[in-house]
Amino acid sequence: MDSSLVLGPMLRFVDETSASVWVETQSRAVVVVHAGGRSWQADTFSVHGHHYALVELDQLEPGSTLPYTVEIDGEQVWPEEGSPFPAPAIRTLTSDRPFRMSYGSCRTSEVNDLAAHKTHGVDSLLAFALDLAKRDEENRPDLIAFLGDQVYADIPSSEMLQLIRDDRGISTRLDAELRNYEEYTQIYRIAWNGTAIRWLLSTVPSAMIFDDHDIRDDWNSSLLWKRKVETIPWWRDRIVSGLASYWVYQHLGNLSPEDRAADEIWQAVVSHEGPEEFELAPILEAVVEEADQDPERYRWSFCRDYGDVRLIVLDSRAARVLEPGQRSMLDRKELQWLDERMQGGRRHLLVATSLPFLLPRGLHHIEDWNAVLADGRWGERLALLGERIRQAIDLEHWAAFPASFRAVATMATEVAQGERGAAPETVTFLSGDVHFSYIEEVDQPMQSRVLQAVCSPIRNPLRPALRWVAAVMSTRVAGPVGGFLSRFVPRTPFHWSTLKKPWFDNNLASLEVTEEGLKLRWDTGVVREGNHGAPQLEEVTSIVIAPRPAESRETPSR
Repeated sequence: MDSSLVLGPMLRFVDETSASVWVETQSRAVVVVHAGGRSWQADTFSVHGHHYALVELDQLEPGSTLPYTVEIDGEQVWPEEGSPFPAPAIRTLTSDRPFRMSYGSCRTSEVNDLAAHKTHGVDSLLAFALDLAKRDEENRPDLIAFLGDQVYADIPSSEMLQLIRDDRGISTRLDAELRNYEEYTQIYRIAWNGTAIRWLLSTVPSAMIFDDHDIRDDWNSSLLWKRKVETIPWWRDRIVSGLASYWVYQHLGNLSPEDRAADEIWQAVVSHEGPEEFELAPILEAVVEEADQDPERYRWSFCRDYGDVRLIVLDSRAARVLEPGQRSMLDRKELQWLDERMQGGRRHLLVATSLPFLLPRGLHHIEDWNAVLADGRWGERLALLGERIRQAIDLEHWAAFPASFRAVATMATEVAQGERGAAPETVTFLSGDVHFSYIEEVDQPMQSRVLQAVCSPIRNPLRPALRWVAAVMSTRVAGPVGGFLSRFVPRTPFHWSTLKKPWFDNNLASLEVTEEGLKLRWDTGVVREGNHGAPQLEEVTSIVIAPRPAESRETPSR
C-alpha cells in the first residue's frame, strides 16, 4: 500500500445518485476518485496534523455498479496492487432492489490468533468480510451499520496499550485510557486496519453511531457520573478529542449531501479559501465542547430512506438531559426531530439505537423502578442509594429514562396502528451494547409488528460467569423481581415478550426485505483447520418476521 494513504478509502453515504468516499492521508494532498469514466476530487483538511478528505460523487445513475479507484496527488493508492479481493465498487440504490443491511456493535481490535481468540473470540466482522468477498455484487448488503463501541477508549487493545506505554507510560488504570486526539487517531487506525476489513469498508456503504466506550464506560449515565468524571484533570481533553475524532472518523460520512450542506462544521471546510490547508480543529473542538454541555447544540442522529424502508439512527448518549426531574434520553429538539420522522407509509420502519429500546421485560421494570428511586420519589437518602445501584450494575438504558421511553413507545404505537400514515409491516428497533443478542416483540394487537432485534457483540464476549448472570437476570430472576417492582412505577404503553432468548456468540446480524417478510439472521466466525487468520462465517440463528394479515393492516376509519 502506498504510504500516502493512512486509512480508507471508506465508502460512506450512498443513495440513488450520489456517494461519498472518505480517506485519511499522510500529508496535505488532492484526492481523486475515478468511477464510470468520470472523476471527482477534494482537497484535504487537517485536524492536529492529520489529513482527511471526503470526496463527493454526484449525478450517478440509479442502480448502477461502478468499480472505482483512488488517487492521491496523481498516484493510484486503491485498490492495492496484487489485492486478492474483488475491485471495490459503488452500488447506487434503486427502488426495485430489495433492501439488505448488516449491523452489530461492540468490537475489540485484537489480533487474529489462537491466544486472542481464547480471550476475545473470533472477529465476526473479519469472517463476514472474507465471506462477502466470495459473493457476487448483487448479494452484498446496501449498508453495514455499526451501532456503537467500534473503539474502546477506556479499555484499549493490546496494541494501543503498547503505544501508550511507549509514549507516556502507564502507572495507574486511568493512565491506560485515551487522553487526546492523537491517541484517538491511533485507535481508529487499529480498528479499521487489515486487508479484509479495509476492503469491506471500501465497498459496502457504512453508517455509524457511538456508544459509551467510544468515550467512556457508562458515558452520561447520570448527572453525578458527569460531575465525577469532570474532576479528572485530563477529562476535558478526552471528551473534546473523543467527540472531535468521532465527527471526523464516523459522523461526517453519515451525512447525506443535504445534511452536509447544513452542517456548520463541514461548511467551514468547504467555504475555506486560500493557499494553505484548512485547519479544522479550533472550529470543530469549539462546537463539540459546547455540545457536551448543551445536548441541543448539535445533532448526531440521522435518517436515511432506502426505497420503502426508512432507517432512523438515534444518538442515545450525547443527546441526554441529566438533570434530576428532567432526565431524558433525548433532548427536546432531538425528540421533536424523531417525532417528525416516525411516520408510516413505507414497508418497514427501522430505528437503530445503540442501547436496546426493549430490554427483556423484567430487566426493563428493574431499571424503570431504579430510575424513579434515583430521581427522589422516596426521598434523598433512597435517591442516593438508587444512584449507587444504577452506576454499579449499569442501569442506564432506555428504561432508565421513563419519560423518553414512553414518548417513543407512543410514537411507535401510533405508527403501528396506522395513525401516522399507512402502517408498515414492522417497526423494528435495532440495537447492541449488552453483549448478548435476543429478539423481543410487542404483544399488543396492532397493524404492524413491533420488535427489538439486538446484535451484540461483534467481538467482545462476556466471560462465562457473566453469561450465566446475564441469562438468569434476563429471565428467571428479572421476571418476578421486575414484575413486583412494576407495581411502583407508571404502566408501560404496551406489553412485550421474548421471541428469541438471549445468546452470547460474537456475531454480526443481517436484515433483508423479502416477499415472505423481514428476514433476520445472525452469523458468527469459526476457525477451521487451525486457520485463525481466515475465520469462516457460520449461521447462529435466523427468523422471518412475516407481516400481519392484510385485513388487520388496513388504516382504521377515523
